[in-house]
Amino acid sequence: MLRCSHCGEEYPENAIFHCSGCGQNYCAIHKDPITHECNIIRETLRAPQSQAAAQAYTEVPATQYQPQYTSYDSTSSEIRGTTDGSFTWYRQERSIPENAFDPGSGIEFKGILLPHKSEFLHFIIGASIIFFIGFLSFYNEGLIGQGLAWSIFMLAGFYTTAFLFHEFGHRQTAKHFGLQTKFRLLTNGFLLTIVSLILTLTMYGTGLPPLPMIALPGAVVVLGLDKIDRVTGWTKAAGPIVNLVYGTLLIIISLFVTSYPLNLFIGYAGFLNFSLALFNMIPIGILDGQNILKWNKGLYILLFSTLLIMLILTFVLISEQSLYLQHY
Repeated sequence: MLRCSHCGEEYPENAIFHCSGCGQNYCAIHKDPITHECNIIRETLRAPQSQAAAQAYTEVPATQYQPQYTSYDSTSSEIRGTTDGSFTWYRQERSIPENAFDPGSGIEFKGILLPHKSEFLHFIIGASIIFFIGFLSFYNEGLIGQGLAWSIFMLAGFYTTAFLFHEFGHRQTAKHFGLQTKFRLLTNGFLLTIVSLILTLTMYGTGLPPLPMIALPGAVVVLGLDKIDRVTGWTKAAGPIVNLVYGTLLIIISLFVTSYPLNLFIGYAGFLNFSLALFNMIPIGILDGQNILKWNKGLYILLFSTLLIMLILTFVLISEQSLYLQHY
């Protein structure tokens, strides 16, 4: 096992990457020079203050040595000495400005579209795109022919709230832990979503069946989730949990609503929430499931299985109700 020089977490040797710039080893999360602040590390390692501190550490007997941290004023960073006189860059927290999203903060957000515009504007643009995708997804001439055109707008609205509530779950949990966070449009995700919309509209124009649409114009950006711990775990789990609660409430409401087919569409809205949450529980890439599984396998299994059960039960419920719609 080797230790990441940025976060201090231990990983198998094949999961550690060596940086030729500063000569330190890093995990996959911090392997890029910008993520482990390579230039600052090299300057700190060359600093006279660091050499003096290293000498002080070598005077401590190995049997009495306890990891300690010293502050280097010119970089406001944290460094840790070792008994052999060398230094390792175990950064447990980053130096983040009080308002990192402010244009004057000096923080560069790569991959963020309109990085310093208001969060409200990002929400409006993101919500509008998601609603339009929902409208195209649920558009059905059969519903219009039966006088149920309103259901298309209703389902698109539920689809939009499922997405936004999921992101709000991440956002508010991060704020609870004192982290800086805002909803932001993602440059690559936004462009892929627009291209997907254009292809779908083209398919409609040619009469061909539309392709599955990509719906990722934006997401909540959280500063400070550098390691797998309870803060990261709960922040990531909050999105699927919100969808689970929201979807369950919708299913309960659909059971008490006697007006048909309104109850069917409300039940289908619950199904959308469970589908979105279950998709995000896949433990790959930037999806929530990966960090949740690494942090707490028990919670991951409980949340995943609950969502799967609710998805199956809801599918059975709306399938039975939809049979009546065919004769409505």
